[in-house]
Order: sequence, then structure tokens, then C-alpha cells
Amino acid sequence: MKLLYTNFHGGDGGGHTTYVRELAAALASRHEVHVAAPPGSRLNREARALPGVFVLDQPFPNGINKWKARRRARVQLAAYLREQAFDLVHVNGSADHRLVLSAMPARRPALVWTKHNSKPVRGIGAALRARRTDMVIAVCDYTRRELLQTAYRRCRLETVYNGVDIERWSPWPADEAKAERVSWNGGDDGVFLLGSNAGTASYKGWMDLMEALPLLPPDIRQRVRVLIAGVPPQAAELERVAALGLSDQVVFPGVLSDSRGLVASLDAGFVLSYGVETISFACREMMSMGKPVLVTRYAGLPENIHEGSDGWIVPVRDRQAMAEAVRTLVEQRSVLPAMGAAAREHAEREFGLPLFVGRTEEAYEKLLRA
Repeated sequence: MKLLYTNFHGGDGGGHTTYVRELAAALASRHEVHVAAPPGSRLNREARALPGVFVLDQPFPNGINKWKARRRARVQLAAYLREQAFDLVHVNGSADHRLVLSAMPARRPALVWTKHNSKPVRGIGAALRARRTDMVIAVCDYTRRELLQTAYRRCRLETVYNGVDIERWSPWPADEAKAERVSWNGGDDGVFLLGSNAGTASYKGWMDLMEALPLLPPDIRQRVRVLIAGVPPQAAELERVAALGLSDQVVFPGVLSDSRGLVASLDAGFVLSYGVETISFACREMMSMGKPVLVTRYAGLPENIHEGSDGWIVPVRDRQAMAEAVRTLVEQRSVLPAMGAAAREHAEREFGLPLFVGRTEEAYEKLLRA
């Protein structure tokens, strides 16, 4: 197959970048793989480091006032699509979806769209895109159910769960993990480390956890330290953390080039999203490293967890439920290593890249045969 992946993000790109990079890296050994991404973006940079992957510096301008830039981008992409004659184009967001459709040649390739978030699909634009899209990949069962209520129900729908590199995201040796813990807990084994590498966007629900901690009994609360990797919070958010009396208990290490050390140090992880999220790479990464994870009953997050075995599920934005869950974690700390081992076993069965890539490739092949 001759494949083109597109992604509109000009910066980091988060899960979109991880998704495209992993597919491109795995499939380039047996297919011709191209990636179209904005110059300077993380995906553009990382794709150029992948053996056998061709990269096009392709902007995806968005907005009414950018019509001239959109026209130039469409002309460039249309020429590339004509010259390369792809079998399949795989888009990953509305901006690249729109531009690809406007640039399609007369003899067009199959078009696949992955629905990465939980934002509603509605409006005439979505309906028009659905009419010219051949297949939609849902990254969890929740997303599939939602898509069946939209114009995309006419498309072939495939559920393919996101995969993570479980070899890279594997549990650290006990001595290395202990050394990492010391850097976060100051050598106090009584400190309970609860953390996340899911980022600090407001919809990630980390502030709900901040609001929940003061509801704990003082002796429990004082033992908890929270680590949250990602873009440093806004000043107003830090002021709220201070007002809750948590400044000494919450650490924001910033954007980490490698967050495995932070995850290795944790007693448990959390992803408490209430918007946008679908399945969460971060949740699967933490579980792969042998950490049980606390998640909200939002979108596809519960699909990661065997509740009570390798994680816990709380209602969305329910601070009291979060406080009770944290209390249970601290009081039953001795059972967490066994739950972490169950999380790792779960990851080995269901989260690995070969399974993710194989199912995606199979979906492509079925579409092209059809």
C-alpha cells in the first residue's frame, strides 16, 4: 500500500502525533509511507527521523481570515496527491480533513479519518465530509457508539484501540524506581505519590483533584503528594492551588522530554478528564509501567480499567468520590503493587503496538478490498 498520513497540529500535537508516528514507524517497513505535517511541528520533526518515511512540509491553515494561506496549501497538497497517487489517505482532525477533501484528485484514494476526541460531530460541514469519507476509525467503543448517531454512520466503522510501546513503557527495576521516588518524596517513605503524565489542560480534571484533597482527613491529606507533568499551569490556577493550601504538596515539573522517571516513582496514577478525552495514551502508558490508575467515568477512559483489579473509576467531577478514592489508595497502599502487576499484564495483553498496528493495517486492507 501507498499511504499518506496527515495531521494539522503545528506544535506538539499530543496524542495525534504519537498516533501517526507509531503507525508510520511500524508500517514503513512493508508499505510506502508519507506524512504531511506543518513545518516545525513535532510530528514533522519526528517523522523525518523514521527510516523509510517521506515527509511533506504541509501547513493546514484554519480560519476565514486565512483564505489565501488555505488556497496556497490546497494547491500544494493537490499537486502532491496527483503526483504520488496514494492508495489511502488517513486524516486525523477537521482542519486536515477539510483540506484533503478540497485537494482530492479526480481518481481519488480511499479516505480514512480517526476520531481522536469526544467533541460533538454535528453541522453541515461534518455531514458533507462524511459523504466523501470511506472509513472512520474509533479509538474506543464509546466513540463508535457516538459516531453511529452522526452522519458518519454511513461509513465503514472500525474500532481500533490506541496502542503504546509497552517495551519502552515497562516497569523499572525496584532500585531505580526507589531512587527516582527519593527525588520526589525527599526520602520519606511515608509520602504517597499520586501523579499523571496526561498534562495540565483544564479538561484533564486535575483541578478537581485539588478541590478533593482538602476533603480528606488531615492525617491522610498530609501524606499525599501530587505530581503533574505538562505545560505549567496558568497563574490563576496556581493561585487556586495555593488558596487550597496545597502549594507544598503539588509539584508541576513542566513538560518532560521523558516522563518515565516520574511515572516510575508513583504509587498510583490518575486521569480525571471531563471533556475532549477518548481513551488516553497517558493512562495506558502508566498502566504499562505497572501503575494502577484512577480514572473518571468519561468517554472511553473506563474501557482501560478492570475496576478493582488494576484501577478505579469515579464519577466525572465528583470531588467527594475522588477524595474517598484517594483515601482508599492511601489506606490500602499495600495492595497497590499487586494491582500494578495486574495493570502491566493488562497492557501486555491489549495495549501493545503490534496489536494496534496490525488491526489498523487489517482495517486498511479490508477497505481497499471493498
